[in-house]
Amino acid sequence: MTDGSDASSRAVGVVTVRYWGAARAAAGVEADEVPVKVGATLADVLSAALGLHGDRPRLAQVVGVCSVLLGERPVASAEPADVPVGPGQTVELLPPFAGG
Repeated sequence: MTDGSDASSRAVGVVTVRYWGAARAAAGVEADEVPVKVGATLADVLSAALGLHGDRPRLAQVVGVCSVLLGERPVASAEPADVPVGPGQTVELLPPFAGG
């Protein structure tokens, strides 16, 4: 009999999600702390962050066009479900911007 409390189902830490530019405006906050479990991926973190702002549907649209950095490393075209994210890391969401 299992009670669902094994280590893989519990949060082991948090990831900071930082919003920049239009993403910050759409989220209404500068950053969120998202709990992560063992084996968390970027897809998990993004889903959790969007879930924190369910009353702000524009955020999902903006995040969909953002460049993503994991720490200082660009995620580029990697599939979010294939990008592992661990406790203490930072995800930066950078929407496209004009100018230079």
